[in-house]
Amino acid sequence: MENTKDLGFCKPPLRDVMITAIKKQNILHNPKEKADSFGMFDGYDSCSEDTSSSSSSEESEEEVAPLPSNLPIIKNNGQVYTYPDGKSGMATCEMCGMVGVRDAFYSKTKRFCSVSCSRSYSSNSKKASILARLQGKPPTKKAKVLQKQPLVAKLAAYAQYQATLQNQAKTKAGNSAISVEGFSWGNYINSNSFIAAPVACFKHAPMGTCWGDISENVRIEVPNTDCSLPTKVFWIAGIIKLAGYNALLRYEGFENDSSLDFWCNICGSDIHPVGWCAASGKPLVPPRTVQHKYTNWKAFLVKRLTGAKTLPPDFSQKVSESMQYPFKPCMRVEVVDKRHLCRTRVAVVESVIGGRLRLVYEESEDRTDDFWCHMHSPLIHHIGWSRSIGHRFKRSDITKKQDGHFDTPPHLFAKVKEVDQSGEWFKEGMKLEAIDPLNLSTICVATIRKVLADGFLMIGIDGSEAADGSDWFCYHATSPSIFPVGFCEINMIELTPPRGYTKLPFKWFDYLRETGSIAAPVKLFNKDVPNHGFRVGMKLEAVDLMEPRLICVATVTRIIHRLLRIHFDGWEEEYDQWVDCESPDLYPVGWCQLTGYQLQPPASQSSRESQSASSKQKKKAKSQQYKGHKKMTTSQLKEELLDGEEYSFLQGASDQESNGSATVYIKQEP
Repeated sequence: MENTKDLGFCKPPLRDVMITAIKKQNILHNPKEKADSFGMFDGYDSCSEDTSSSSSSEESEEEVAPLPSNLPIIKNNGQVYTYPDGKSGMATCEMCGMVGVRDAFYSKTKRFCSVSCSRSYSSNSKKASILARLQGKPPTKKAKVLQKQPLVAKLAAYAQYQATLQNQAKTKAGNSAISVEGFSWGNYINSNSFIAAPVACFKHAPMGTCWGDISENVRIEVPNTDCSLPTKVFWIAGIIKLAGYNALLRYEGFENDSSLDFWCNICGSDIHPVGWCAASGKPLVPPRTVQHKYTNWKAFLVKRLTGAKTLPPDFSQKVSESMQYPFKPCMRVEVVDKRHLCRTRVAVVESVIGGRLRLVYEESEDRTDDFWCHMHSPLIHHIGWSRSIGHRFKRSDITKKQDGHFDTPPHLFAKVKEVDQSGEWFKEGMKLEAIDPLNLSTICVATIRKVLADGFLMIGIDGSEAADGSDWFCYHATSPSIFPVGFCEINMIELTPPRGYTKLPFKWFDYLRETGSIAAPVKLFNKDVPNHGFRVGMKLEAVDLMEPRLICVATVTRIIHRLLRIHFDGWEEEYDQWVDCESPDLYPVGWCQLTGYQLQPPASQSSRESQSASSKQKKKAKSQQYKGHKKMTTSQLKEELLDGEEYSFLQGASDQESNGSATVYIKQEP
């Protein structure tokens, strides 16, 4: 009996009580009542189709009111419609034609039903993708357009049914993007045999530096959901597959039976190392499906757990400590001005979610002029940073700090590698290759426009610069987002030539001679390549740096030393982004669930089709002289922006020093 107590296993008298309770338990015919009374399914991503379908059905019944029988046929002509009682409230998406409640539509003018359609419409209009992006509003309930789409989709399906029965199935399947609630990382990975990037690849994420030996076959204690007892009980499960923070688990006793396998977040509050139940006085109860499989469960567990690995005893404490962030609301920082890349402004931390900061510019009276970035982003700095290095800075009209606001201590910001500028160094006019912050899918011909202190450089994209230099951007000399001349050619990456340059194919030697320029010396660039662990095809959660409030399902599609090509699942390749392997804007699978951030699922089939059509139109319209999205000057941007939308820019390049020892050798043409 002593061994039984050590394992936390249920003793015979307590087991008899439980069996008696099971016999006396009335069988509830309503699955919802049963789940609620036991309360053992909360917070878990069940693989049961019955559970998921009933849940979605219940949500739909709560959100969608019965459609009135006298609802008129709705035609897709772009006008604002009325309810049957004559009140205004219906609208049609100008991109996909979906009809729905006007208040649920996206943007101030309610022209689009979703973010996807807003993007597609901008592409069809041949505007740069930067102009079609969101303003960067925080993920509030009003911003969760995807969560309102079940209602929109039903209304649209009803209208289409009245118009033509033949299109009914297509409308239901294709018109609505996958809702946030309907997306499951576990189902997505299982159905496609995907592999997720390990947590250890993300040093800035919770547990990124102390993930340890957590792998397949590790045993843990988890709630037993295959049980009819009225209280929460636990059982031991083994990890079958890991995907970021998420793990596919199988209860002990099921052996090769995968019928009750389930996904859960390893860092969740209900996940414990083996032995926790014994220490906490919690009973271990075998699942109902296999409870008669063995007569001596104690002996079975002793045999199965001998030599097995489990979580460290302080695992939950480490998780909690790794999710403590030094940045707090009301802290003041200097952050890049999203309207003018060449300068910084003062902003105040409004909220902190998983280390990501929602910054509100200090002069924003209604607190809607905001910007999202990670606390380790190279785009934020301590107060006084701009003055110290000679960077342009927009002075605030607010001459006195608001009550409660205080400057962020300088030591909290990401440190950059110290450089020696006294010897051979970058000079104004030198040429190089750089990731375009206004079109992150391209690496462009660029020029150093100004050399600042402490190793910082102001850089402009050749052929696309504004006359006043308002679109210059700041990179540190060690930034992984700048490259020596010839980098793209050596690594077989398409280099975007200057806009309007007609001598194609582009040759650096000819261009340097024509412009009378010299290339920046190769030895001045950062050549460190850490052993990052990423592989092509790995899944992760990534910030859409053109809409920095959004975190999306993404895939690593290419790796060039430390440079990653990030593809957003369901979107065209033109929205791909080049990101550094140590970027704080990349996260493991399950990060959004762990921190409570909203994850954007892959685009739906209809979004892919519309994007494909728009992409083909754009390719036909593009000239051979310029490849990539069209960029505009500041004045043109102001004229072209829809509904006051603003542009954002690169946040993904980490300026932190790498510990890797590998180097990248680049050759230069004479």
